[in-house]
Amino acid sequence: DARLAVRKPAPLQVHPSPSAPRGADTLEGRVQRYLHSGAHPVHRLDAETTGIVLFAKLPYAQAHIQRQMQTDAFRKEYLAWVCGVPAAPEGVIDAPIGRSHADRKKMAIDPNGRPSRTEWQVVRQDADRALLDVHLITGRTHQIRVHMASIHHPVLGDPIYGAKGLPKAPRLMLHAYSLSFTHPATGERMRFIAPPDACFHVPDDPT
Repeated sequence: DARLAVRKPAPLQVHPSPSAPRGADTLEGRVQRYLHSGAHPVHRLDAETTGIVLFAKLPYAQAHIQRQMQTDAFRKEYLAWVCGVPAAPEGVIDAPIGRSHADRKKMAIDPNGRPSRTEWQVVRQDADRALLDVHLITGRTHQIRVHMASIHHPVLGDPIYGAKGLPKAPRLMLHAYSLSFTHPATGERMRFIAPPDACFHVPDDPT
């Protein structure tokens, strides 16, 4: 098969970057060593985010799926524990995102940024936090983290966009649990699901 879906742990980088120079431990390197051949990620996740990353072993498959990422054919869904409980059971955040003018290492809501749209739905709530099912319509850097912080419900455990006084979390509580797309050769709809690890469940979560 031309594709491989891999579950990424935290805080592993997907591919080499300035913070993980070539030769460092990355998900891409692990996959290539496992296959004993080339394979490249079709998309990426933040180092702190866990979940599914899709790899392509052949250039045509990578190009085909990356084209789907510009359409509704490619769908990514996440689970996110956020601070506080949203007033509504579901919502849409439609706010452009660009590089922060105050800190170039961060992203921010920017009227001149790239169009960015996030759909979310509450699936569970406690006194001071809520578990959301999040669907990305677009795929900007740090999109969920920036959008949720912009409505005053930052992702728990977020060291960049969170705020002091949030409920404690063992890590960034963001997990890419579902990925679906159209098979580049057969046209069949494909879906991969990866439930979050035990670390993602809060202590009083019966699951």
